[in-house]
Amino acid sequence: MTSVDPLRNLGVRIGPHGGELRVFSENADAMEFCLFDPKDPDWRVKTVPMRRDANGVWLGRSRSLQVGSLYAILVSGPAGPQNMFNPETLLMDPYAKGLTRVGPEEWRSTVVSDGFDWGASRKPGTPLDHTVIYEAHVKGISHQNPDVPEDLRGTYAGLAHESTIGYLKHLGVTAVELLPVHAFTSEQRLIREGLTNYWGYNSLNFFSPHAPYATRAAQAAGPEAVLREFKGMVKLLHEAGIEVILDVVYNHTAEEGIGGPRTSFRGIDNATYYRQDANGVYIDVTGVGNTVNFGHPAPQRLVLDSLRYWATEVQIDGFRFDLAVTLGRGEDASYSREHPLINAMLDDPALADVKLIAEPWDVGIGGWQTGNFPGGVDGRDGWSEWNDRYRDRVRNFWLADIAEARRNGQAPIGIGGFATRLAGSSNTFSPERGPLASINFITAHDGFTMADLTAYNVKHNLGNGEDNRDGTDNNRSFNHGTEGPTLDERVLLDRHKAMRNLMGTLLLSAGVPMITAGDEFGRSQRGNNNAYCQDSELTWMSWLRTREQREMLDTTRRLLELRRENPALRPSKYAVYGQTTPNASHMDWYDATGALMDDEDWNSPENRTLQYLAASTPDKEEFNRVLLIVHGVEDDVEVSLPVAPGVESYQLLWDSATEVPILEDGVELAPGSTRLVGGTSMQLYRANGPRVDVPAGATAEAGTEAGTETGTEADSTASAAPDTQVGA
Repeated sequence: MTSVDPLRNLGVRIGPHGGELRVFSENADAMEFCLFDPKDPDWRVKTVPMRRDANGVWLGRSRSLQVGSLYAILVSGPAGPQNMFNPETLLMDPYAKGLTRVGPEEWRSTVVSDGFDWGASRKPGTPLDHTVIYEAHVKGISHQNPDVPEDLRGTYAGLAHESTIGYLKHLGVTAVELLPVHAFTSEQRLIREGLTNYWGYNSLNFFSPHAPYATRAAQAAGPEAVLREFKGMVKLLHEAGIEVILDVVYNHTAEEGIGGPRTSFRGIDNATYYRQDANGVYIDVTGVGNTVNFGHPAPQRLVLDSLRYWATEVQIDGFRFDLAVTLGRGEDASYSREHPLINAMLDDPALADVKLIAEPWDVGIGGWQTGNFPGGVDGRDGWSEWNDRYRDRVRNFWLADIAEARRNGQAPIGIGGFATRLAGSSNTFSPERGPLASINFITAHDGFTMADLTAYNVKHNLGNGEDNRDGTDNNRSFNHGTEGPTLDERVLLDRHKAMRNLMGTLLLSAGVPMITAGDEFGRSQRGNNNAYCQDSELTWMSWLRTREQREMLDTTRRLLELRRENPALRPSKYAVYGQTTPNASHMDWYDATGALMDDEDWNSPENRTLQYLAASTPDKEEFNRVLLIVHGVEDDVEVSLPVAPGVESYQLLWDSATEVPILEDGVELAPGSTRLVGGTSMQLYRANGPRVDVPAGATAEAGTEAGTETGTEADSTASAAPDTQVGA
């Protein structure tokens, strides 16, 4: 990105003779920065004029600019439809690594030291094929944990407490993905209604951690103490082998639409930082009032510098990019996978060991781009993407299709599309990218929890103050006969089994799984599918659990254990028919009788039973082979275990029909023997026997079509059925 090299070293640099502040503004005609009394942040003690260089960078120096200094920027410039200069407005430095709040909606940039003793702590470097992501909220995860000291609950230190880390380790996840921790504030509408932005998708600044998530002691000590607490959290998680991934919101800012707050970018250079037409009307592809203009090199450089800072100085392991398509929109506002920012993140040496995860859509024209982010080069991982097609297909198969079958006597679609998702979504991601490009998820912070997917047909969002208009209506959920809480034992049993099927599918699928915090035991938000403004027991994770929730937690732990132990479930490449591909899984597909699937089997809604035999081809782990049986109707079925080359016996590892996960009992079943599979359930077996390499072309293909995906744009294309050796 040589086009933005002149913008290097923005922000504050401290030297032996004081500090230097560099700020970019292409359209300003004057700029200065003000220093404030640390004990009275409203008392301006010094004003320093800044001069502009040929590249639009404004520079000011002062011996008084030191670690701990509070400062703000004043900018003036010409009037015009795209400009919003006001020389009286005190603005935040976009590169400030600390913020001090001085009023209800007013902050001072604060100089902090980057020094920290990391000791022997190192980034865990978990390979993608071993990665299991746990999406969590810093406050929500520990706020109610009785084993965390009260003054640490709901804080960075609370997440780093031995009780919280012990829980994550015992669960078996490898990474926590934190909802936004960049400094943020609540939208003006929420403030007026007495609500708060709990999720944090309303960034003030891209370099400083959100101070209210620190302990009161750290907040009182100032921004540097907040940063130390944050780094201490990362250090302790790393020492436990857990990676830290940040959900980052670069696509828009808290300045909202025209008429919103003027706290930083808008006052520094509105025409450069925000996408707008010639009349100054914002072109909003984010749905929240403004869109950062990544057709200009300055915002591109800002994001790269922010990522480098968090990845190096704060030792962050990965980033999930909110509305990532926005970051790939050029000067004409269209998305391109060749966009310089999208590819610079892959090429930057400082980000070489960082996981990059796209939310591959925004609300603009051409905003749905799942499968269209670039892969890696020179052995580096490429972009991974939230796979909404996976989410929708799995919800349909276990929930919406079952509801339809109860109404009309038959599910609307067969098993082919589900199998494609189970096998790594090879119809969505290119062969070069492979199954690890897919971040598999069934729920996320946005939408129903897993428990609520099984308990509510419609959203219940009245508490959000928008008359239930907010949140999606396309939930693909099924309440199993009763809306919301019930004492009906049959309904409850069906819901619990549905949750086990959803979690089992997630953790036994090829790709990278993401669990939403609380789903591992069945957390409910009482039907609210857009709880962004609910900072209460509704969204905090409970640590007091019912017997059924403890059983669900045991199920999740068991599934994660099985995923770790069976590399056939987590290939990193798609197999090629007729070839042996290292780190792919050879896949054979059988029907309930043990015969190979044919085209009719894939497409017919009358067939929703599948046996999936996966054999690993690892280069670093022992050979492994498993059989997964999926049965997607509510009547029981008798299944003949397949007779396959090299398989001598099968041993049951997990059955979703049982509320308490089974342990291996040593019983070995012969190929060809029959097993009863309960209605709407899954069974996982270890397939024992020597490895048998299949000669090229020796195994029949399972078919070429898996039915037509229906419902949303994300489900609008035909998906190819997994070949017997294609998938992974």
